[in-house]
Amino acid sequence: MNFLALRMLVGDRAKYIGIVFGITFAAMLITQQVSIFCGLMSRTFSFISDTGYPDVWVMDPKVQFIDDIKPLLDTQLLRVRGVEGVEWAVPLYKGLIKARLSDGTFQNCNVIGLDDASLIGGPPRMVEGSLEDLRRADGVIVDEVGASSRLAHVELDEKGKVISTRSLKVGDLLELNDRRAVVVGICSVQRTFQSQPVIYTTYSRATKFAPRERKLLSFICVKAKSGVDHAALAGRIESDTGLAALSAREFSWKTMLYFMKYTGIPINFGIAVALGFVVGTAIAGQTFYQFTTDNLRQFGALKAMGATNLRLLGMIFLQALVVGVIGYGLGVGAASTFAVLARKSELAFLLLWQTLAATGGAITLICLLASLLSIWNVMRLEPAIVFKG
Repeated sequence: MNFLALRMLVGDRAKYIGIVFGITFAAMLITQQVSIFCGLMSRTFSFISDTGYPDVWVMDPKVQFIDDIKPLLDTQLLRVRGVEGVEWAVPLYKGLIKARLSDGTFQNCNVIGLDDASLIGGPPRMVEGSLEDLRRADGVIVDEVGASSRLAHVELDEKGKVISTRSLKVGDLLELNDRRAVVVGICSVQRTFQSQPVIYTTYSRATKFAPRERKLLSFICVKAKSGVDHAALAGRIESDTGLAALSAREFSWKTMLYFMKYTGIPINFGIAVALGFVVGTAIAGQTFYQFTTDNLRQFGALKAMGATNLRLLGMIFLQALVVGVIGYGLGVGAASTFAVLARKSELAFLLLWQTLAATGGAITLICLLASLLSIWNVMRLEPAIVFKG
């Protein structure tokens, strides 16, 4: 009977392809949109993920997300270092500073100032040079994406026209807020939400690059002593200093939830996912219903030969399962291929196993709905339909 159900399914090629296409489209759209959404959300806290050493981030209580900088007084660093359970605490500068490029244009950059002594918080991977090179005069490290795109070195002719462009190299010069900076290394970091170039330097040099303000300390990065609970330490820091203290995971969630709450990103992607689900259900459901209707005589013949309603329903669910698995595989494969082809672009794409599971659940629901549209006719079917003209 199962073999017969599959023969009936592939016997009408047009309807079979139509059902598979509907499910494929739904799986592809759901996987793609959810993965892009996850990719965008991961970029909101990418800097926190790249800064892997601190156990606790200390900041102004009014900070809402990682780029919502509310500077602290330098004296707060000493207060945090005096809290019981703190192994070390280092300053961190983070701010937007305009870089003047070789062709005279300006580009906003995320400038990160690391503790001069330890250089804690540096990039996770160096492509050229080493982190210690930041101790050289006017040294900065640029992320490789920014070095090859927005900060690329431009060659001009005598009339000011662009002759060629190339990626920044070690030894090239930049101007940060009208101050000289020398590229001493190229690093690899995750892209930020706004995809701005990332520049690392020392804390003291970053404060010279930055516009003069009374407060320049963006965050305090804290390492807990061995055996000290991070949540308990954060609570002590908040109690003793009056500042906000969050673990890296808590700060990442706080940043992501801010973007989910105060931007239209979740709504926009949610509409796209819902559209894929509705369209997939409509195409697969209508085609599957028409397929079942066209085969009522065959189902009637099986009933006349003694097949029970339960057996016929099992055949329908088997047909739905087969097209669901094929459509799911093709859809997820198409979305993954799209991501691979666009991996060097600005596209944010993060495919998680949870996304695959959610897509599988959605496709299962689509197949169930498509099957239910057909079941009613089969349940009411009279075997005598075989003998009608």
